[in-house]
Amino acid sequence: MLMRYAERMWHGEARMEGLLNGDLPQGVAFEIADGIAVVPTFANVIVLATDEGLVLFDTGAPNTAKRNHRAIRAWRDDPVRYAIYSHGHIDHVLGVGPFDEEADRNGRERPVVIAHEAVKARFDRYTLTKDYNQVANARQFANPNFRWPETFRYPDLTYRDDHRLRVGGLTFELHHARGETDDHTWAYVPERNLLLAGDLFIWNSPNCGNPQKVQRYPAEWAAALRAMAELDASLLLPGHGVPIAGKDRVRTALTDVAEYLESLVSQTLELMNGGARLSEIIHTVRAPEHLAAKPYLRAAYDEPEFIVRNIWRLYGGWWDGDPASLKPPRPDRLASVLAELAGGPHDLAERARRALEEDSEPRLAASLIELARQAAPEDDAIKDAYRHVFSALSQSATSLMTRGIYLAAANR
Repeated sequence: MLMRYAERMWHGEARMEGLLNGDLPQGVAFEIADGIAVVPTFANVIVLATDEGLVLFDTGAPNTAKRNHRAIRAWRDDPVRYAIYSHGHIDHVLGVGPFDEEADRNGRERPVVIAHEAVKARFDRYTLTKDYNQVANARQFANPNFRWPETFRYPDLTYRDDHRLRVGGLTFELHHARGETDDHTWAYVPERNLLLAGDLFIWNSPNCGNPQKVQRYPAEWAAALRAMAELDASLLLPGHGVPIAGKDRVRTALTDVAEYLESLVSQTLELMNGGARLSEIIHTVRAPEHLAAKPYLRAAYDEPEFIVRNIWRLYGGWWDGDPASLKPPRPDRLASVLAELAGGPHDLAERARRALEEDSEPRLAASLIELARQAAPEDDAIKDAYRHVFSALSQSATSLMTRGIYLAAANR
């Protein structure tokens, strides 16, 4: 069933939204090849059966941990020997708990968790910034009930560059790469000609510009994808989305995403080297049309524009090239002056409505209504206009990142 859905997604006949919203049964471990199962949730859990027990590649989110455990146990009851984290994001690392508890009940050793050494530093940072992460993720996913975890299952074994794990007749060749994170692991299982890509492949445009998260590394990400492509694997299992089967398809998908990132990097750097400001660059750089049209490169999660901003931050720092933005005034003071010049905050709000409804200029509408709110934060008419503009913008947004931020503004 999962592989049939994968075929439909490859041809653009089904989408990620359907995968997560009922097109497939939830809480099921789908065996896609002998001894290889995938539990498709928001972040996939991949399970390989060996002669010595099970190996998990990623473990899922806290809210799906128990369901994932039940799904895997309905498939196999072998002890879990190892759990490998592809990276430290919480939707990949918080599903070990039920297996630890099961091992304790049965008098077995707990699974050995393996990850890149930077995962530990990530978990430490998550503790330092737990309140920010609570707010940012609730906003990103438009989920006011979201709760940031208080504790993390730290890895038992870490590595720096590469690590070779041999267990039950299978070899897991682990490789570090910087991409969506600085702590990413991708793996190759030569006996099965299998690639475990983690979030280096997600059936969306790469999550390489997330506005609310830390630095990402597009050039190194692309290099990792090309290294994977050279292995000529016959099966690719991603961190999000469905498997890709067949050597030609696997190579095509990996090199397409690499080219997508490389194009955004090269375009951005060319403009930076030519002295362009960030404001010019984000309105100039475009993802190649022939790649953006691929079913696995839809900008439904992150957006190319945000990736460009991340490239600027990586190579150029936080200043955007505008001298006025180097030491800006208080936003409410600037808004008050501009409102005075415009005839008052209600005129700004009315112009924002016109920009949205008559001029088809959503960016202008967002800027003008924010100025109106800053100038008159307690005015009920301004509040209504603010909700109206950002509700409309959230409904027309094509990416989850944009939709979440606009919706949070509408609901503030």
